[in-house]
Amino acid sequence: MMHAVPAAMAIDLVFPRHMKKYNRTAAAIVCAACLCLPAPGSAAEPYADARAAMIGEIEDQVSETSLYLDKETLDPAVLQAMARVPRHALVPDDVRDVAYENRPLAIGHGQTISQPYIVAVMTDLLKPAPTDRVLEIGTGSGYQAAILAQLVNRVFTIEIIEPLGKLAVRNLEKLGYRNIEVRIGDGYYGWKEQAPFDAIVVTAAASHVPPPLIEQLKPGGRMVIPVGTRFMVQQLVLVEKDTGGEVTTRQILPVRFVPLTGTH
Repeated sequence: MMHAVPAAMAIDLVFPRHMKKYNRTAAAIVCAACLCLPAPGSAAEPYADARAAMIGEIEDQVSETSLYLDKETLDPAVLQAMARVPRHALVPDDVRDVAYENRPLAIGHGQTISQPYIVAVMTDLLKPAPTDRVLEIGTGSGYQAAILAQLVNRVFTIEIIEPLGKLAVRNLEKLGYRNIEVRIGDGYYGWKEQAPFDAIVVTAAASHVPPPLIEQLKPGGRMVIPVGTRFMVQQLVLVEKDTGGEVTTRQILPVRFVPLTGTH
């Protein structure tokens, strides 16, 4: 059954039977951020059961969509990262009680923090490795960047909405991350000064895969991006560049995201 979603909310996931849909957008300040994981007795501990339940829901949804994903389970390291990031610390106070529900939550400026399932799937598709340098387009409040930061060496993330970019900086610094850099700017053009990247993830829909991002992707790298127009069902696309520089694409899931904004 398809559920109505407020017009102000962006959308991440749409698939035929369990039609839950959600989102976030694109863009860039330079901050630092280090792995800071919740420890027993920390402020995050009261949410441990809720986080565990969220992981269970993600696993169930992965199983339900296995024909799209061509796999029954995600990389355990991705699920472990999802289980350790304090999502409640990356949402407004008025929605903290539902922070671990498998749905998007409003974070202001017409944007949402993405549905945990879609964050997990996009992360898994990147096949993150500990030595990787990853570019994210669309920081939001910092949730996806925090997940990636536990799995890779460095995360570079761009947010086009300045208040959200500044919010992400505060959130990530407060959580103690030191391997994330946040920039306010137009993500369509990537981050040339820090390129090339082992992987790129885009959290807003583009009408096409931006050429600057393809150029900034390393040979052997992977990019995950929703592609399509605003009022049509879009496709989550996996872009792969082989060691010879040849680019191939594969559609993964039907999705719906807000459009990638900027001057392009």
